[in-house]
Amino acid sequence: MDARSLIDEVPKLNPYKMYGKVTRVVGLTIESKGPQASVGDLCHIIIGKREKNKVKAEVVGFRDENVLLMPLHGTTDIAPGSLVEATGHPLEVKVGSGLVGKVIDGCGIPLDGSDLPKGLSSFPTDNNPPNPLERPRIEEAMSIGVRSIDSLLTVGKGQRVGIFAGTGVGKSTLLAMIVKNSSADLNVIALIGERGREVKDFIERDLGPEGLKKTILVVATSDQPALMRIKGAMTATAVAEYFRNQGLHVNLMMDSVTRFAMAQREIGLAVGEPPTTKGYTPSVFALLPKLLERSGTNQSGSITAFYTVLVDGDDLNEPISDSVRGILDGHFVLDRKLANKGQFPAINVLKSISRVMNDIVSPEHRQAADTLRKLLAAYYESEDLINIGAYKRGSSREVDRAIQAYPKIVAFLKQQTDENVHLEDAVKSLIDQFGGG
Repeated sequence: MDARSLIDEVPKLNPYKMYGKVTRVVGLTIESKGPQASVGDLCHIIIGKREKNKVKAEVVGFRDENVLLMPLHGTTDIAPGSLVEATGHPLEVKVGSGLVGKVIDGCGIPLDGSDLPKGLSSFPTDNNPPNPLERPRIEEAMSIGVRSIDSLLTVGKGQRVGIFAGTGVGKSTLLAMIVKNSSADLNVIALIGERGREVKDFIERDLGPEGLKKTILVVATSDQPALMRIKGAMTATAVAEYFRNQGLHVNLMMDSVTRFAMAQREIGLAVGEPPTTKGYTPSVFALLPKLLERSGTNQSGSITAFYTVLVDGDDLNEPISDSVRGILDGHFVLDRKLANKGQFPAINVLKSISRVMNDIVSPEHRQAADTLRKLLAAYYESEDLINIGAYKRGSSREVDRAIQAYPKIVAFLKQQTDENVHLEDAVKSLIDQFGGG
């Protein structure tokens, strides 16, 4: 920043600091008399006798002229009368190319305790989605490196996709495959509400040094306050937005949106919101589209986003799944039955959809994909009869074809975790085996 820019900033500076005092702490919520602040503003609560000891907190509401705050790092050492200092702005994080390969928390601080690299820029975590009229249309396919996705659920640059699955069906493994194999310039991964043990497992086992080389990891584990889990999702999205504005094609992966929604439910209930469906508060359903719509294309670059959704009891119609599915541009359903049969990735292609696929693939590709789906659907409809030997060959020409093609289909859909199949190879293989109707 040059001297002229610094001089121009001087009139904008506020020479006064606004303070308030903590009056009480109830559960996750801190009430204070003052300071003057807006919802979403960051405040510092000074603990102990030294002004350097500060706890970051965010204004989440107001009650009887008192300010309601939620801490980013717990309420320990906060006492009645603790000073609350307003910053006058929301949380900002430092972002830049120096973060690539780093693991940071929801506030943008490296988890390994190291200092932030030099040359980073401040960037707000809470931004508005791009103007709908300024979003370029999705016209270019993106190589994901997973054969079943590239061939049957083709993803475009800037598309937003949900990965719906119960626990232990292979969500993290699929995300790691996409990170290592996709053609994106950069990966931003948000682990929201994960078990602390699984973070290192994901980095060392699933991601590996090769995946980490072009990845920024944002981690907010399940033991951290609800607001920190919310900030983890917001920070990861902001980091992806920053690099999109630099003209890059970014992969944003969030595991999981369900835990993000649960964190917002905790906050909503704490500030007095009424619970609605399954205890989720209205603010959850207002915040979900605000978060999910931030990804996608803009005039500079694109964010291709993959959001995992934990399906409670494998019920695809539970409130969060239903809401997310209506916002996104497609969904991949991971099926426990396929996982139990040893088919990985366990994507049920008949229950999954890519809403932009028809706009970005050739007619031959589309026809071959439709043929495979028809054969698979015909097999599944008669699967019980086939398994018990009640189906007689010749009863249905379509089912006969499906039985003959089924081993070939399963072999096509299976893929080893360390196997990278480029988009062009996946499409060529699909057309060679299932093209021509």
